[in-house]
Amino acid sequence: MTTVTYSVPAIHCGHCTHTIEMEVGELQGVRSVKADLNTKKVEITFDAPASEQKIKSLLAEINYPAEGLITL
Repeated sequence: MTTVTYSVPAIHCGHCTHTIEMEVGELQGVRSVKADLNTKKVEITFDAPASEQKIKSLLAEINYPAEGLITL
């Protein structure tokens, strides 16, 4: 299981967080998605067949492109 956190500056409201959580959550292999309006970060936990590439592609496709990976 892998957990990544992305900076997503396009998050502006609750609808944005809901859309991200619903769309990314539907990817096969994604275990959890938490989008935060205040920090404009999205934390995703996943297993194969999901991958960082697939997640980032989907975020861009739904108009919430990831600006960068946040390492803790």
